Amino acid sequence: MSDWARPEVLAPIAVMVAVTVASRLGGYWLMRYVTVTPRVRRMLGALPGSIILAAIAPVVVNGGAVVALAIAAALATALLTRNDFLAVAVGMACAAGLRALALA
Repeated sequence: MSDWARPEVLAPIAVMVAVTVASRLGGYWLMRYVTVTPRVRRMLGALPGSIILAAIAPVVVNGGAVVALAIAAALATALLTRNDFLAVAVGMACAAGLRALALA
């Protein structure tokens, strides 16, 4: 048996999968009871950006100059090219390059 296929490793993974599936299905179930007005549609449209910013903000604050520069490069790439995949690749390359130059 490999190191990761132990019960104490697989049990938390199974719980995380169950919680993720339940929250996704619960969202669909709850939205059955919501009338989608223009206001609700605008809120739902803004939600992905809000979630991304909430995830990135602590990283930027605690990450230092390398992280800030990498995120700035990714943001500039996303705004200029409108290609999210390229933006992620540029941000990762920028972070790796700056860390390779010992700027971390």
